[in-house]
Amino acid sequence: MLEIRNLTKRFGKFQAVKNVSISVPDGAFLVLLGPSGCGKTTLLRMLAGLELPSEGQIVFDGQTVSDGNRGWAVDPAKRNSGLVFQSYALWPHMSVRGNVDWPLKVMSMPKSERRERIREVLDLLDIASLADRYPNEISGGQQQRVAIARTIAPKPSVLLFDEPLSNLDAKLRVEMRTELMRLHRATGATTVYVTHDQIEAMTMATHVAVMDQGRVQQFGAPADLIDRPETAFVATFVGTPPNNMVPVVKNGAGYKVGGRHMTLSPPADDCMAMFRAENMTVSDQADDTTLPMELVETSTIAGRTMVTGLRDGLRLTAIVDHAPAVRIGETVQFRLPTEPDSWFAPDGKRIG
Repeated sequence: MLEIRNLTKRFGKFQAVKNVSISVPDGAFLVLLGPSGCGKTTLLRMLAGLELPSEGQIVFDGQTVSDGNRGWAVDPAKRNSGLVFQSYALWPHMSVRGNVDWPLKVMSMPKSERRERIREVLDLLDIASLADRYPNEISGGQQQRVAIARTIAPKPSVLLFDEPLSNLDAKLRVEMRTELMRLHRATGATTVYVTHDQIEAMTMATHVAVMDQGRVQQFGAPADLIDRPETAFVATFVGTPPNNMVPVVKNGAGYKVGGRHMTLSPPADDCMAMFRAENMTVSDQADDTTLPMELVETSTIAGRTMVTGLRDGLRLTAIVDHAPAVRIGETVQFRLPTEPDSWFAPDGKRIG
């Protein structure tokens, strides 16, 4: 349904998106995941037709809608797509019903059909009781529902979301994730969703593209990103908590692991060892498998304790059954497993 072919976007000498290629099937829920400034919103704006690619093509259902090599694009209104902005962008002088009705008027839908379609989408988003209210008379979560109702009313084949939950409180974000997944099932529209929140990505997506510095670091199903991260960036960005990445450096006849001599056998002289937090343990006793760290944080997660330590810029997290018997700011020993879960080269690529 959606193909992105060698897509690049330049602003002067700066490349915001660099040679991105993605293909997802009809009805997929694609999440563009990455930190601020990674290019995900620029990519979404090119899908919406708000930005023209510098190079590459965008194809919706077999039809090319943007071609950066030839410098042309199909008008955004003719792409059969809908965009939900981060700020909702509701018309303040129109009621909820008026906001939803407007795009249907633009497409010249008969009045009787418009009335029925408005009723359908207001019921679907559970906001029928708000039909006669104005945006300043409803909450942020309700405004978001109205923005979504307005977007899906014309029945677009592609839905685009630009961080729509970022303005909501934590409880409402969880509720709206469930609502958006229900909406996706109900409409069957191919969906592209931009976020920096990896929990949103892992819970909602059928496909995830992890982006950094304008490039796709890894593309695949959520479980694939967790089970087999292809780069050190993905390994430390995806997951709750993220994986631990420890430098292993050749030192004489042996290796220094996180700054201490340990008996590891890395596949290269200088690389990084990945340890999953659930495979780490902590102790108040030091030995040749532990790294002394300053205890900086403890928190409860799913009935266990997440312990975080910091030393010389190295940050380690372990998931343990019981919190260590030390206070914040004191030293705690992080014990490493005898073998890491994965190895990564100095350039960040997975080894093996």
